[in-house]
Amino acid sequence: MHDVVTIETTGLGDRSYLVHDGEHAVVIDPQRDIDRVLAAAQDAAVRITHVLETHIHNDYVTGGLALARAAGADYVVAAAEEVSFSRVAAADGDRFGSGGLTLTAVATPGHTPGHLSYVLDAGDGGPVAVFTGGSLLYGAVGRTDLIGPDQTVALTRAQYRSVRRLASDLPDPVAVYPTHGFGSFCSATPASGTSSTIGAERVANIALTSDEESFVKELLAGLGAYPRYYEKMGPANRRGPEAPDLTAPPAADAGELRRRMQAGEWVVDLRQRRDFARRHLAGSVSVELGDPFATYLGWTMAWGTPLTLIGDSAGQVARAQRELARIGIAPAAAAAGTIEELAGGQRAGERVAGYQVSDFAGLAASWGTAGRVILDVRRPDEWRAGHLAGAAHVPFWEVERRAAEVPAGEVWVHCASGFRASIAASLLDRAGRRVVHVDDDWERAGQLGLPVTADG
Repeated sequence: MHDVVTIETTGLGDRSYLVHDGEHAVVIDPQRDIDRVLAAAQDAAVRITHVLETHIHNDYVTGGLALARAAGADYVVAAAEEVSFSRVAAADGDRFGSGGLTLTAVATPGHTPGHLSYVLDAGDGGPVAVFTGGSLLYGAVGRTDLIGPDQTVALTRAQYRSVRRLASDLPDPVAVYPTHGFGSFCSATPASGTSSTIGAERVANIALTSDEESFVKELLAGLGAYPRYYEKMGPANRRGPEAPDLTAPPAADAGELRRRMQAGEWVVDLRQRRDFARRHLAGSVSVELGDPFATYLGWTMAWGTPLTLIGDSAGQVARAQRELARIGIAPAAAAAGTIEELAGGQRAGERVAGYQVSDFAGLAASWGTAGRVILDVRRPDEWRAGHLAGAAHVPFWEVERRAAEVPAGEVWVHCASGFRASIAASLLDRAGRRVVHVDDDWERAGQLGLPVTADG
């Protein structure tokens, strides 16, 4: 008997797993906020005996060591990885037993050089599941360029062979449980679906339907930009991070908020992006609290910048704090309330700003207007695939640094959905530019007849 409890972290596109036999449990790839895992174990009335890492993660700060200590469990990390803490070192073929469960490590290098997958046997019936981390994803594989450009080609070839090894060694009914591939930038190509088996992957996975040379060519061609904070995650995970402190950060009043903004610190407004555009504290930055929140804030803000969170409620701020803790960012201060309360004083209106929101229909209607600048803030691969004729291009994470390069005029800022454009528009507004936030889906631009080109 076995049960797999999936613990989703949708904002980062990852999953962790609690596997148990009704009494004993093993956890695979826990996120940093381990209270969710401990609660799942308590709900199932099971004792965690092992915490397994498939690899040293590059997209989040692990909760593995902290969870193992809290639960009194063995912490299992690949022997090939250099870490600064005590662990149970795992290598290909090593077996780990927990009650009626047995998990066998399988070397699956590719996403990282020391990557391991874990095959679950639950009794005498043979393998029933495989936990694949960043190796075999649903219809895809984990990206292979996070270690360094000098290793990318070799890791891509290793990834191909690792996925093929799993498919060769395991029978069709074996369930596949990846850590990445649900929106994570750790996926090399878009993943599809929410469940799968080895048999299903044989007919759908790029590594199992291509020859090696075709796979390498296609995978390398699809490796676009990834969040720049990723470079901080591996070193943090090798040090053995502690559980995050999720107590509320110090409160900031209106005067403190003004001081922080004047000092160039980031005061991030968590409200819905259209509410921000309508009325916001002058100098604040819009990063709407939604599923991409931590990824895009961590990508855009220079690492180490002091951060203050403001929102409609203390609960909204607490949720943002938890999401940021998963990537190692802790706010220095926080405040909650209405814009008037956050601005403070009888002259609050002078400290409240706003800008226009439109869509691609509005852009089409004003096409050709003198003095208007179109700024595309999507990733370079999105830009190359097609963009508006005459548009300027600055990826959203470079807008703060390169604001002076944006041509003079009223700046109409767009991305693919409006989310990243809201961040960029707020940064330009903070820099004193006159902006219009295009809050719309990119597909609408072509449908409305706006000139789309792949040149430039």
